[in-house]
Amino acid sequence: MPIRAVLWDIDDTLFDYSGAERDGALAHFEAEGLLPAHGGPERALGLWREVMERHYARFLAGELTFAEQRRERARDFLGREMDDAAADEWFGRYREHFEAARWSAFADVLPALDTLAAAGYRHGALSNSSAVQQEPKLRQIGLRDRLEVLLCSAELGHAKPAPQAFLAACAALALPPHEVAYVGDQPDTDARGADAAGLCGIWLDRAGRGGPATASDLRRITDLRQLPALLTADTRFGAPSPIG
Repeated sequence: MPIRAVLWDIDDTLFDYSGAERDGALAHFEAEGLLPAHGGPERALGLWREVMERHYARFLAGELTFAEQRRERARDFLGREMDDAAADEWFGRYREHFEAARWSAFADVLPALDTLAAAGYRHGALSNSSAVQQEPKLRQIGLRDRLEVLLCSAELGHAKPAPQAFLAACAALALPPHEVAYVGDQPDTDARGADAAGLCGIWLDRAGRGGPATASDLRRITDLRQLPALLTADTRFGAPSPIG
């Protein structure tokens, strides 16, 4: 059966999250007077990324709620105890800088979406985040109306690469997994997780970290403008059949 829909990861797939996070974090650290104590901009950013990955992994594993992982990131980065209210306030100030940073879709997103829409593919999004975070982000960069469904791990209770997350997104589209492709920037969480759930996982390797895809390797693209050709060239894929 042909692929009828594409499910998308959001951060660093559709939305330039890393760029906005870097700008927002640096503005926040400077405003808080934290850069000297953290060894300058690059060391501060490195620690911020390390702290984020550690506690976000705990959120994905179900050890922390979405709000709790934010508080733990604030405490860990600052290296001091804070009550919940103080941690929330500190993280809230970071969010203000993050939201004031330049938010944008990558340059290859709209051309790919336009080409796929013209060919009849449907679209949705599945994110390891919360709808409260992703809804306004997608609206601000002009993509929310292009997506039929938006599912996030915080509301689902399951996070990628758990099969339940991918299957819930397929159910929301009323399509079986083998008729859905999933595109994301993480080879394991996104592409391999989607494959294991029965979807067609595609790794968006913008940085060119991997080698050429082979029949036994992940499906891999380095630019979303390569996606339409992949969907029609792969033996599992093909142009979507008309949907009555």
